[in-house]
Amino acid sequence: MEFSLLALFSRAGRLTFLSLALLALMGAGDESARFNDLGHRLMCVCGCNQILLECNHVGCSYSEGMRSELGLAVGRGENDDLTLQSFVQKYGPTVIAAPTNTGFNRVAWVMPYFVLGIGIASMVVLARAWKARAGKARTSNISPNHGDSVSVTDLDRFRREANRETAL
Repeated sequence: MEFSLLALFSRAGRLTFLSLALLALMGAGDESARFNDLGHRLMCVCGCNQILLECNHVGCSYSEGMRSELGLAVGRGENDDLTLQSFVQKYGPTVIAAPTNTGFNRVAWVMPYFVLGIGIASMVVLARAWKARAGKARTSNISPNHGDSVSVTDLDRFRREANRETAL
C-alpha cells in the first residue's frame, strides 16, 4: 500500500509539473502576436500620423527600418516596456501611439472628459438662462390678441410711449 501511495504522489507531481511547464511555455513562441501588439502601439515617424504597422506609404524609409528594428527586439526576447522605451529614446516621445498613464501624460487622458463635462455644464446653464429669459418675456408681453386683459389707460400709455420713441 505504501508503494502505491508513493507512486500516486509521484505521478501526480509529474503531471502537475508538466502542466505548469506547458502553461509557462505557451506564450513563448508567440512572437508574431507580440510584434503585432507592439507595432500597433507605435507610430511611424515619417509624418503620416499612422500606426507603424499600418503605414502605407510606398517606399517609406522609416517604417521599414522601424519594423525590422521591432522584429529584432521581439526576436531577442526583450520585454515590451524595454522595447518601447528604446523606440522613445531613438525617435522621441511622439513614437508612442497612446500617451502613457503616468505623470503629466494623465492630463491627455483626463482632458477630453473634463472638457466634455464643462461643455455639458455650460449648455445646462445656457438653457436655463434662455428659459428664464423666455419666461420673463412671456409675462411682460401684453397683447390683447392673446386673451390678456389690458386696461384702456395702459394701452394709451403704451401708444404715447411708442410714439415718443419713434418720433423724429
